[in-house]
Amino acid sequence: MIENRSVPSATVIPVLSYEDVRQASDWLCDVFGFRERLRIGSHRAQLLFGESAVILTERGAGQVSATSNATHSVHVRVADVHAHHEHAKQRGARILHAPEDHPFGERQYTAEDLGGHIWTFSQSIADVAPETWGGTLITPQ
Repeated sequence: MIENRSVPSATVIPVLSYEDVRQASDWLCDVFGFRERLRIGSHRAQLLFGESAVILTERGAGQVSATSNATHSVHVRVADVHAHHEHAKQRGARILHAPEDHPFGERQYTAEDLGGHIWTFSQSIADVAPETWGGTLITPQ
């Protein structure tokens, strides 16, 4: 996998949704010892804890399934999104969003598992400075 300044280097990243992302970020940093890595407006943030990461998103922003009221999802970094997507589709995963390239240097697809959990699989396709698409880098990796 290539490195991309717009995404944490962790391979598996939980995505948690909150009513107020800024308040949640401040609380998690103060109370649990996370460090804010990146802020995207007031609707998204990336936090670090050691070699691990968590993404915070505004409640509702990550709810891509009509059957799910999820307050969390899982973000997984893979080497080849297209191959992963094809394999998952052939094995019966419910694909919610086909692979798509994003301006923050990631190619992603989203699926729902048999338990209704949301998974986004992401491949870094470019090293993109967060400032070029509206992010604010807080803590360098």
